[in-house]
Amino acid sequence: MPKSRVRRKRDFTPEQRAASYGIKERRWIAPVMLGCFLIGLVYLVVFYLAGHNIPVMQDIGSFWNVAIGFGFILAGFALSTQWR
Repeated sequence: MPKSRVRRKRDFTPEQRAASYGIKERRWIAPVMLGCFLIGLVYLVVFYLAGHNIPVMQDIGSFWNVAIGFGFILAGFALSTQWR
């Protein structure tokens, strides 16, 4: 008995779209992210080295000074999730 021919079926390939997929390019994310990291780091270093000599840092208190420094650092991490 003769062998039947195997039908070649094309694989499904979705239509190729542009690489953007509707994502806007945000060039400001990386500089702002790095800026937040640096501002937070500098704020904490200044607080620990000279915080007792700066009137505003004296008035705020230790907890809020650390919270401000880490707040900037956390904002940098939040922005890093948006960076592509």
